[in-house]
Amino acid sequence: MTIIDSHHHLWKYSSDEYGWINEQMLPLKSDFLLPELREVAATSSIDGFVSVQARQSLQETTDLLAMADLEPLIRGVVGWVPLAASDVNDTLERLAEQKQLKGVRHVVQDEPDDQFILGEAFNHGVAQLASHGLVYDVLIYSRQLPASIEFVDRHPNLQMILDHIAKPTIKPGQFDDNWEKGIRELAKRENISCKFSGVVTEVQGDSWTIDQIRPYWDIALEAFSADRLMFGSDWPVCLLKTGHN
Repeated sequence: MTIIDSHHHLWKYSSDEYGWINEQMLPLKSDFLLPELREVAATSSIDGFVSVQARQSLQETTDLLAMADLEPLIRGVVGWVPLAASDVNDTLERLAEQKQLKGVRHVVQDEPDDQFILGEAFNHGVAQLASHGLVYDVLIYSRQLPASIEFVDRHPNLQMILDHIAKPTIKPGQFDDNWEKGIRELAKRENISCKFSGVVTEVQGDSWTIDQIRPYWDIALEAFSADRLMFGSDWPVCLLKTGHN
């Protein structure tokens, strides 16, 4: 059986380029490149990885594709392009020639407007992806699920993937009921799959347990089924809670 990690990141760290890595994220202030990836593969029995953008930069997308050309462990890249730009189709035509580019992602979770994902220019760009054989990765917090459901309905012919099960708020002794309502509704759309990834870092507090995240696993699996649910480590971001590779 081949095991693919559907979600990991690679970067050469600098504070200017990765400003989202704050002082509470010291384990991430290091380089995570091909040597580190090979070490993780060797110790975890993972056969392949999908490299996902970690900053909104065409240069990073180009760098990830270059690493994918060098490293057989990388089975695909989810990059970033300026989807709201008027010339986005030209950019997509150029990048889509590289077979390792599988999809595109925008960091919607960090947009101050929870309705950002419904913007006209942004949706025009997203609508170009299918013709280039690309998928769209949906990166949101659970509070953004209502707008994201409307967004998915606008693109019924585009394959999408929900990252990190929409980042529910996981607190001890408290279940995110609004997340469950939204995730079950979203999963009714057959054109979207889901990554069970990045969940441990959504647990509030300094520690986490399997029992805390198990209900979220059960609901995600029931809503999407095994056919539309995939594993992702979110390495190296997961190190903030797991403490090891």
